[in-house]
Amino acid sequence: MPRTDAFPAPGAVEPAVELAGVSVRYGPAKQRVTAVEGVDLRIHAGEFVVLVGPSGCGKTTLLRVAAGFERPATGTALVRGGTPEPGRGAGVVFQQPRLFPWRTVGGNLGFALARHGVPRAERPARIAELLERVGLPGLAARRTWELSGGQQQRVAIARALAAEPELLLMDEPFAALDALTRERLQEEVRTLAARLGTTVLFVTHSAEEAVLLGSRVLVMAASPGRVVAELPVPLDRTATTDVAALRSSPEFAHLRGRLTEAMRRP
Repeated sequence: MPRTDAFPAPGAVEPAVELAGVSVRYGPAKQRVTAVEGVDLRIHAGEFVVLVGPSGCGKTTLLRVAAGFERPATGTALVRGGTPEPGRGAGVVFQQPRLFPWRTVGGNLGFALARHGVPRAERPARIAELLERVGLPGLAARRTWELSGGQQQRVAIARALAAEPELLLMDEPFAALDALTRERLQEEVRTLAARLGTTVLFVTHSAEEAVLLGSRVLVMAASPGRVVAELPVPLDRTATTDVAALRSSPEFAHLRGRLTEAMRRP
């Protein structure tokens, strides 16, 4: 079901992700560091929620909690009503592609498909479909080191989509890319998530990227990490497929300004 930017009524359906009073701490008792403290977060199916804030405010920590890589010291974390577990039900895309360099593009995708129980006979067709989705048709036989950085990140996104996850967790996936490639992938991810109805939790430092992608933006502050502001993004993205026109619209500029102001507050 395609995503829209209208929010579901509270309580209408079970949240795709729910964090209640979540705190995460690191280190021994006498030197314990609080990464995040008392965070409450509800993400409904089909939402594209963006976390923004300064380095060290706990954005990645919350994403890791949702992925099942971290356990809260206090509070509860639920994904579709159950305890999050690594590799189950969520696709994760990191800042770096983290592909297997000894495998081909198809081999990387095939490995992910095998892990999720896709029969060997079905994998070639699925690999071709995944590469088509991310704009890399016909590159299954290529080695990953032969690809550009942007192409490698597309393969990483395709790998995350291999299990057709209902939840996609993205940790600054475009931070290391050049501006042109970053803009292209921003549009591809936004369009892909809308078409598939995927729920997305996306981490970034950029106010512009947050407004461009998100249906809702949460602003975090550090010491300890916590959510301090929420900004709905009611842009009508169905009215135009022209990202340049969207970026230059008065509504976009207004929302970006509001978000930038919220990020600068103490």
